[in-house]
Amino acid sequence: MKNLLRVLHYMRPYWKLAAASVILTGAAAGMALLLPWPLKIVVDNVLQAQPLPPLLARFLSGLAASRFGLLLFAVCAGLLVTLVEQVLMVLNEYTQTRLNLNMILNFRSDMFQHAQRLSLAFHDNKRSGMLIYCINSMADAAPRVVMAVLPIAQSTLTLIGMFWVSYKIDRQLALLSLTVVPVLFYAVRYYTKYIQSRLLQVKQMEGESLAIIHEAISMLRVIIAFGREAYEHQRFRAQGERTVDARVRLTVKQQLFSLIVQTTTAAGTALVLGFGAYHVIEGQLSVGQLLVVLAYIAAVYTPLETISRAIGSLQDLLISLRMAFDVMDIEPDITDAPDAVSIDRARGRLAFEGVNFSYASRVDTLRNISFEVEAGQVIAVVGPTGAGKTTLISLIPRFYDANAGRILLDGMDTRQLALKSLRAQVSMVLQEPLLFSGSIADNIRYGRLEATMAEIIEAARAANAHDFIMALPKQYDTELGERGAKLSGGERQRIAVARAFLRDAPILILDEPTSAIDSKTEGVILDALDRLMVGRTTFMVAHRLSTIRNADLILVMNRGEIVERGTHDELLQQQGLYRQLYDVQTGQVRRRMQSALRPYAASAD
Repeated sequence: MKNLLRVLHYMRPYWKLAAASVILTGAAAGMALLLPWPLKIVVDNVLQAQPLPPLLARFLSGLAASRFGLLLFAVCAGLLVTLVEQVLMVLNEYTQTRLNLNMILNFRSDMFQHAQRLSLAFHDNKRSGMLIYCINSMADAAPRVVMAVLPIAQSTLTLIGMFWVSYKIDRQLALLSLTVVPVLFYAVRYYTKYIQSRLLQVKQMEGESLAIIHEAISMLRVIIAFGREAYEHQRFRAQGERTVDARVRLTVKQQLFSLIVQTTTAAGTALVLGFGAYHVIEGQLSVGQLLVVLAYIAAVYTPLETISRAIGSLQDLLISLRMAFDVMDIEPDITDAPDAVSIDRARGRLAFEGVNFSYASRVDTLRNISFEVEAGQVIAVVGPTGAGKTTLISLIPRFYDANAGRILLDGMDTRQLALKSLRAQVSMVLQEPLLFSGSIADNIRYGRLEATMAEIIEAARAANAHDFIMALPKQYDTELGERGAKLSGGERQRIAVARAFLRDAPILILDEPTSAIDSKTEGVILDALDRLMVGRTTFMVAHRLSTIRNADLILVMNRGEIVERGTHDELLQQQGLYRQLYDVQTGQVRRRMQSALRPYAASAD
């Protein structure tokens, strides 16, 4: 019931459409009440020449004496009632469709926006495919619940009206028709009690199938590289077959429920027909009245079936609604403080004070991290894999929050700053250049959406990207494809650097931006990064120590702690972990150079 009340929030902006739908539903129910009466006039008053009821006789005073005129009236009246009913149904369908689609859009938009507010810690532990399934497939549950109520309301109105008319014609037959109600009640009760858990299980399995597809498509290069297409196909097929079996079993139960409902109403109709025919034989009813009663009883059972089926299908919608609101009810880990403030452009002075952080499945990722950085300084963060380098820089824009300690920006705790304001101070260039499938211009403009084309070109020039862009057939309008697949790794990285130039934030984070590219391209990108770092507080995570010689401060991390700090020359003299990493890398470089020169030395001999 709580979720049903929450759905009304999405209907409120469209209350006029909802009111129009209710009015049209009532009018259509009224037209349904009139449908059997032209047939009664034909049978009783035209074919059997019985007198018209007094009220109708006064209304049709000119036609009452002519059987042909009365026949023409009945036929035209039946056609008119049917036409009006169909027009009302078309208008109602239009109204409900607009209401339905607008509510879906609003609900899906809220789910999408909420998913973006959830922390990276949530997304680290939640499969993206399942989240996409909830947003895409469950969002229509809210309006469909509302839409399911309207047919129930229309059927209820029709049921009451038709039962009242049937009761006026023949009380016994009308009351006899109600014998099916207890059976339908218990059938619906049993269905709703035992079907919900099975519905939830099936929907979760369907979401798992979508999650497998999403994961496989996003990892397609790895799948192809290792020749695992058949394995992934079999994995999807196995999950799909389990889902199909579960859905089939559920559908069988749903169809059995429909069979019980239809058999029950058919038995009720047969009962009314038998007793009604007996009343005709006894002279208690005319044939026309029996036809009207049968039409009404059939029409009574139709809404009863509709109500029963709607309540049954409502369970499906309620499960979908529950899954959707379960996502909406997840509280974001990273939120604005009640007294959060927004700032303009920060100077860029940062300080970590006793910061500790642990992932849910990995404790002590960072331990007692403390250091200070002046505005405009370049800080390098180095260490072996798993030391906590990327986690440390991820705390600056509050992708995660520290478990203990605090991070200060220009003397202010970052948790007291509005998230939007804080993240506006940070620009990032990551190891993997993440690009969208739009044009090159759109990807660079992502750094500052209001940027002009001249500013985009200027940023591309600064990133050493303009020349290769202009060599492309469509230049800045070149579509990049999924994740920028149409460009090389170095070209994608230069687009990412241009995006960072355009953002022009006072804090720059470089997370191993040259680790996956060749030495020649690395020089081009490092030249661009040197320009990008001017006047900005820069954090550079690096494995290649040759790229950080000029850093103002180097933090050496190991097992979540800062074990050394200083400049390049100072750390070499300490003979610690940094010196070990440096010696390993310089030794590897020397061996590679010797290996490369060996063929030339042999030819000289």
